[in-house]
Amino acid sequence: MYVDPQKHNAVRKLDIDTITKSNENINETAPSSDDNKKQEQQQETQTFNLDSMKERNDQMNVSESKDNPSGNGHGNEMIQKQNVLGRTTSGKYNLPDFQIMRTLGTGSFGRVHLVRSIHNGRFYALKVIKKNTVVRLKQIEHTNDERRMLSVVNHPFLVRMWGTFQDSEQIFMIMDYIEGGELFSLLRRSQKFPNPVAKFYAAEVCLALEYLHSLDIIYRDLKPENILLDKNGHIKITDFGFAKYVPDVTYTLCGTPDYIAPEVVSSKPYNKSVDWWSFGILIYEMLSGRTPFYDRSTIKTYENILSAPLTFPSYLHEDVQDLLNRLITRDLSKRLGNLQNGSEDVKNHAWFSEVIWDKLLARCIETPYEPPISQGQGDTSQFEKYPEEDINYGIKGDDPYADLFKDF
Repeated sequence: MYVDPQKHNAVRKLDIDTITKSNENINETAPSSDDNKKQEQQQETQTFNLDSMKERNDQMNVSESKDNPSGNGHGNEMIQKQNVLGRTTSGKYNLPDFQIMRTLGTGSFGRVHLVRSIHNGRFYALKVIKKNTVVRLKQIEHTNDERRMLSVVNHPFLVRMWGTFQDSEQIFMIMDYIEGGELFSLLRRSQKFPNPVAKFYAAEVCLALEYLHSLDIIYRDLKPENILLDKNGHIKITDFGFAKYVPDVTYTLCGTPDYIAPEVVSSKPYNKSVDWWSFGILIYEMLSGRTPFYDRSTIKTYENILSAPLTFPSYLHEDVQDLLNRLITRDLSKRLGNLQNGSEDVKNHAWFSEVIWDKLLARCIETPYEPPISQGQGDTSQFEKYPEEDINYGIKGDDPYADLFKDF
């Protein structure tokens, strides 16, 4: 369940009825002098990422509820408008609302902390980004896009953000703490997943991509490091640093080399097709423990993506080989997910034949793995330990970047 850092409200566990309602009011009770004051809370969502430019990065995620744009993967005119504008995320929280506990991840832009709300005692993830680093690395647009994309998404398999705030040197994003760690870590421990396990995670990712694409959002950085596991073992896609609202096409070269689609490498205009290519690479890696076009040289990896044949380990089932051949194809007129029926072609493929999609969306299917954590205790056993550093947050003074990050 999702709990507001300043409140004790518990949003009911998602089910099919909840997902298909775009506006459902719930009561939330503040743990302060406002105990008797009832407020209507509209479902609200957001997410954030740790380091959009790292090839292999540590992340956090978020879960929340406020202004629900949609939960069933079908957009409408109002949702499309929200995609462009996003919702207001600043003004509700500030640094004194949280006690910083420890570092969960680091990157070139900053770090993510485990924090505890002083209002309800619950644990959250606080992502901190250095403004001067964002400006120096020319990632202003990506950073603002990330906040905007997270301000409109609301889906059980996407991380969500509660709000944002800033001081004169840093940007802060507050998100639900997802205790189960990265799918990447589980995959490396397992070396590869059995067919049913890979299929379970792939199916949840498929539903998340379907939802994003219904809002004309392309994700552009799908990989195991950007998929977190919640306390029950369901996925949460995090790191929206490359996500973008694209109703037509875009040209930007971005992503992680092993997963980048050939149309991106060759600087051609692209859209949602790139996510379905990456989806195929993800399935391949989960089943084999490696990506199909990897080389120690990034340039050689790109060359392989453009021209190397797709080969399979002998143990892969013929159904999944067929699916991968249809996803990891350079011919956009044949790539599943990019055809007239969109994601339905992927969901209706034989490899997914036993998946009950409505039950999966409602999280009513047992997960193949439940992280060994103490729930609700701020358990960080599934995350690496990082050296702590002196922090200097909450700085007030002249902000030369105020106009660049005004929506935070």
